[in-house]
Amino acid sequence: MTPERPAGAAAQPNPSRPPRRGRTPSGQEPKRQTRPEGAGLYAALDLGTNSCRMLIARPKGTQFEVIDSFSRAVELGTGLEATGRLGFGPMARTVQALRICRRKLDDHNVGRMRLVATEACRRARNSAEFIRKIQRETGLRLEIIPAEEEARLAVISCAPLVSAQTEQLLVIDIGGGSTELVWIDLAEVPPDQRRAAILTVKLGLDAPSAVPHRPGQPRVIDWISVPLGVATLREQFTDVEDDAARFALMSWHFEEQLHNFSPYQNPAPREGFQIIGTSGTVTTVAASYLGLKRYDRNKVDGLTMTSAQIDQVIRDYLALGPEGRRTDPRIGRERHGLIMSGAAILQALMRVWPTDVMSVADRGLREGLLYAQMSHDGVLQGL
Repeated sequence: MTPERPAGAAAQPNPSRPPRRGRTPSGQEPKRQTRPEGAGLYAALDLGTNSCRMLIARPKGTQFEVIDSFSRAVELGTGLEATGRLGFGPMARTVQALRICRRKLDDHNVGRMRLVATEACRRARNSAEFIRKIQRETGLRLEIIPAEEEARLAVISCAPLVSAQTEQLLVIDIGGGSTELVWIDLAEVPPDQRRAAILTVKLGLDAPSAVPHRPGQPRVIDWISVPLGVATLREQFTDVEDDAARFALMSWHFEEQLHNFSPYQNPAPREGFQIIGTSGTVTTVAASYLGLKRYDRNKVDGLTMTSAQIDQVIRDYLALGPEGRRTDPRIGRERHGLIMSGAAILQALMRVWPTDVMSVADRGLREGLLYAQMSHDGVLQGL
């Protein structure tokens, strides 16, 4: 599979409010009964290749306060590599998870939401049929967003972690079915405005030059969506029995996909460079480095790790072997089967970029969806 900068305009937020159940005898929709506690609530749902996750939040100062959340490993992409279609079992698991999300949205009377699906639904031949099935059985209207929009939202989610000293920024988002990389030049943006400027980033349709650059604004040097994530990369090497050999092959194979990414050929200088990693892989590696047996977002989000520290954690994973990783509380039962494919991607990325430090972001597409909605509505007080 070849990495792509997908053609076509970025997806615009479609109305995704589920229809209210029930009608009046005349057939008209009843007037919606608003509840005070629902005022100002936003929701973001991310249906990925491996997980279905949702956040419900309200704006609070420069960020937002999470009111409720949901996360379940539905493994929607199981079998997709072999068949090109979403399987009956994965679709049934996903619909069941989305029914829970629907109940939460109704319980909180959420007023604004955006519900999206990513790589698995982008690639599956029967994805349109599945989206209709979701709406029919849950009342939720999901939109399948292109890789460009997924990458842009990942960047937006990381805005609060951008340093005022950062002139060159690389954001990496390792998903279940794809990995997005975005390289941004912030040198022309005043240091105290760099976080806020991230919210305005546009990637362009086929190349960064598709978006005119304005002086004093962030400039996207390049971006790419590699159609390999923790689930899809693992599926390509299931026939390799040796654990260490499988890891090395996965890392090498992923790096091969980067040759069209211009910063790979012309890396930025180390001075003023920041790399931010956002994904379950990155946060799991960080939790393992900290020795957390119980995950603590407050300790992980915003943590900085050196390349040597990341490499040591990955060496520890390899030393544990499959059985050791399965029972390691730092990894968790839901992630042990995917951690090595994610680690292979992470190690490849850290090997080729001009930095010895990575910022860890426990945030991603859902947070980007929330920031984008709240920024559009003008309810954030500025970053």
